[in-house]
Amino acid sequence: MAALCEPNEDCTMVKGKKQAQSKGRKITLKVARNAMKMTVDGKRRLDLSNMQIATFPKCILKLADVEEVDLSRNLLRRIPDTIGRFVNLRWLDLHSNQLEQVPPSIGQLQNLAYLNLCNNRLGPGSLPAEMGLLRALRKLNLGLNHIESLPPSFAALRELRELGLFNNMLIGVPLCLKNLPKLERVNMDCNPIRPTDRTKDLDPIRRVRSLYLVQEDCLCGDCLEKCTERRSYLEKRQSECVTHRKAHFSGLLTPNSVAMQDQALLR
Repeated sequence: MAALCEPNEDCTMVKGKKQAQSKGRKITLKVARNAMKMTVDGKRRLDLSNMQIATFPKCILKLADVEEVDLSRNLLRRIPDTIGRFVNLRWLDLHSNQLEQVPPSIGQLQNLAYLNLCNNRLGPGSLPAEMGLLRALRKLNLGLNHIESLPPSFAALRELRELGLFNNMLIGVPLCLKNLPKLERVNMDCNPIRPTDRTKDLDPIRRVRSLYLVQEDCLCGDCLEKCTERRSYLEKRQSECVTHRKAHFSGLLTPNSVAMQDQALLR
């Protein structure tokens, strides 16, 4: 077995290589400038996705006037407060990293319309109240994390249209959603939402066009039977209303095609 580490120089080289890998790839200003792209609508996008970056590159602060930044599929554990310097940012993709916290300075991005934080390590206390300052935000993806609740300040996101909360630890529908007048699509699939509280929590947000909570084939036999009975009850109750509209909660059991498409987009 000792022969695997001989000569000593080879062992040192292997150890050094492992240490370098753990630190991730270093991004220079030249690399960052070469990663600049122009989108079809004429916006400048800094695309540093899937580059094994473990530390937020300080050099990109010299490019802080860009409109879009893609740092997805890297090894980032934190985003520094200096993210607030990207005042022109309209689009920020940080999905599939190792983020455990969102810095309060993100609230300074007053032009931000799209934010993707899917597939990270966000948990209780990871979302700062300052996220409620993102008044231009239209699409927010928080799926595939460990989020148990949303800050009350989210009620100030008056422009929010789409919200991804799938695969988290929510035990109820966040009450702040009822204060979002333009919210159209919500994906809360695969959350431990209590069945007894579900319809009660949904009442304030009936206007949402696509509300995706669970797929039929994800249910066990007993749960499927209970959901079927509940859906029948809701449909019967709704049919007795003067408006004769379709039951608002029919999507609890079988998501419509729009909701299925939205899940794919939010992921």
